[in-house]
Parts: sequence; structure tokens; C-alpha cells
Amino acid sequence: MTIYICKSLISLSLKNSSNLNKTPISLFSLLFFSSSPKSPNAVADYLIERHKFSPETAAKVSSSTRSPILKRPEKIDLILSFLEESGFSDTNLERVIKHVPQLLSANLERSIKPKIKIFQDLGISSSDVVKIVSSHPRILTGSVENRFGPSILALKSVLGSNMDLSRVLKRSGSVLTNDLAKTMIPNVEFMKSCGISSSQITQNVYNFPRIFLHKPTRIREIVKRVDEMGVDRKSKMFVHAIRVINSMTKEKWELKLEVFKSLGFSEDDILSDFRRQPQVFAVSERKIKTITQLLLSTGKCDISFVVNHPFLLTLSVENRLKPRLRVLEFLESRNFPLKKLNLSTICKMTDKKFFEKYVDFESGGGDFGPPVVEHLVDDFENPVEEQYLAED
Repeated sequence: MTIYICKSLISLSLKNSSNLNKTPISLFSLLFFSSSPKSPNAVADYLIERHKFSPETAAKVSSSTRSPILKRPEKIDLILSFLEESGFSDTNLERVIKHVPQLLSANLERSIKPKIKIFQDLGISSSDVVKIVSSHPRILTGSVENRFGPSILALKSVLGSNMDLSRVLKRSGSVLTNDLAKTMIPNVEFMKSCGISSSQITQNVYNFPRIFLHKPTRIREIVKRVDEMGVDRKSKMFVHAIRVINSMTKEKWELKLEVFKSLGFSEDDILSDFRRQPQVFAVSERKIKTITQLLLSTGKCDISFVVNHPFLLTLSVENRLKPRLRVLEFLESRNFPLKKLNLSTICKMTDKKFFEKYVDFESGGGDFGPPVVEHLVDDFENPVEEQYLAED
């Protein structure tokens, strides 16, 4: 039923798009171009004078546009005026045209208007349409019938609701430029046959859509590798294992193995951690080394502790591990009974809970009576950006 409704929306959009925001040809554009040569300079001057584009953007657009737009320069005014009436600000328009200059040569009635109307008919707000197109302007080019429409249908069939569809498009609108009927749909069906739940699939379409855009043969190869590594298909980690393996080349995988071995992990340790916490293998080599060395330097654990608690390698060094270790060091220096504390539990608990229990000096330092010194509070109120710890 959903597919039928969506197909009807596409059909109606194509029929009625000509009535959407009727845009008259600007007298300004006719006079402007009739008095100037139809050259790239004329296009640039027009974008600056009429639509307030910056000289840099106007020059880039005019040098990128081809003969069709110079033969019918009034199309510029028709297209930009329509987008303005659809909610696009001058800044939005400049961003869109700067990234996809060929949009000015697109067919307004057959390509641009129907897509905007489909978005509107699906209940996507004008402001969200602007966000989607501004982030991924290429979706306004190309065929409605052969690519855009079928991709909307495919994505809607996977996600179900218009709200989820809007969320995904705002984050990754570029998926609409792919043939989802040949990629996402068969990949989703195959993953479901592997035991991956619909909720996990929806979550991963939102967070990691590119994995669903591979050829189905590629996904089957990845699943085979994950099976060979012993990851249980019934485990919630199975889909994460697929994503991680997909993200790495053979060389990158070998490099990860060497890093773990250099830190004291055995091959069995590595495989065990992959099955339990595959996300660890998406962490950069530098972060793996930094966290392992930091934990070992405390003298409170050995390598077996890190092996048995792989989630620790995914945590923030500057915003979680170091501040909490400093608090433990301070409490230890004041002879508080730290023996009952479990390092894994302390690192796992939320910032709010940890702060209230061990740091909040106003409430008396939680379970430990006397307050922790005030300067430690800054570690929790002023997080540090960790760019160097991102995946290489």
C-alpha cells in the first residue's frame, strides 16, 4: 500500500509540477541579456547583480556552465526564482549553485519542480527540503522517473515513516543519487535473512548509509568473512562487524593486528575482542595505543584487563578516561577506600552519574564525604576536542 501511495505521489508530482510556483520570466533578465553578449561574463554579472552572488561564486558558475544556458539565459531567472519561492535564501542558493553549476541548465518543469513537490507531498517541511537540497544539491539533477522517484520509494519501503525518511535525507540526501533498487533493497533483504533486526537496519541506514550502497555481491563477501571470524549472527554485534570489515582494506586490517600484537594481545585475544566489540577496530591505531598505555600506566590493571574490557578502547581519552583517572588519583591520595571501586564500572558510567558520585564538591563528594577539589570540576565542564584520535 505504501509503495502504491508513493508511486501515485510521483505521478501526480510530474503532472502538477507545472502549476507549482508559477514563475514569470524576469524583465530584468531579458533586458540584461539583450544588452550584453551571451558570454560567461554576462552570466557572472547577472548572478552578481540580480541574485547577489559573490564575484568568486559567480565566476566559478559562469566558467562551469555550458552552451545551453548561454543560448537560453532566461532559464537562470526561472530556476533561481522558483527556488527562492520554495524557501531558499540567497545563501542557500549560492551554496547550491556553487556546488552544482549545471543545475542552471536543468529542466525546471521535468527535473526540479517535481522533486520539490514530491518532498512536499511526503510531508517534508519547506525548511527541511532546503536543508536536504543545500547539503546534497546534486539530487535536483537527473531523471525523476528513472532515479529520484524509485530511490524515494525504496528508501521509504525500508524506513517506513516519513519522519524517518526526512531524518535520513537531512543527514545523507546523497543516497537519492544511487540506484537503491539494485543496492539498498537487496542488501537490506539479505541482512534481514542473516538475522539482523529491522530496527538495527533502520539505525544503520541513518548512521552509516553507505554500507547499503555497495553491490550485493560485496556485502555477501563481507558477511562470509564475518562468519569465518566467528561472530554469532544472533549477536547485536553482527551488523557492527559487517560495517567495520567493510570500512577497512586488507592492509588496514593487517596494520590493526600488528598494533594489537605489539601491545601484548594474542591472536585469540584479538579475535575474541572483535566478536565482542567490533567497533574497537574502527578506532585509529594511535588511539588504541594511547588508551592501552594510559590504562597500564596507572598500575591498576594489566593487559588482560584491557583485553577483557575492549569497550575501554572506544572511550574519549581527554573527556572521559583522563579526568576520571585524575579523580581516582586524588581520592587515593586522600586515603579514600578505592578497593571497592571497579575501573571498568567507573569508566562506563555516564558523566552525570560519575560527577554526582565522585566529583560534585557542593554535595559533599558523593559516597566519599569530603569534596573533590574544585579544579577537577573543570575537566567535566570543559570537554576537549580530540581530533587527533579520529580514525586515520
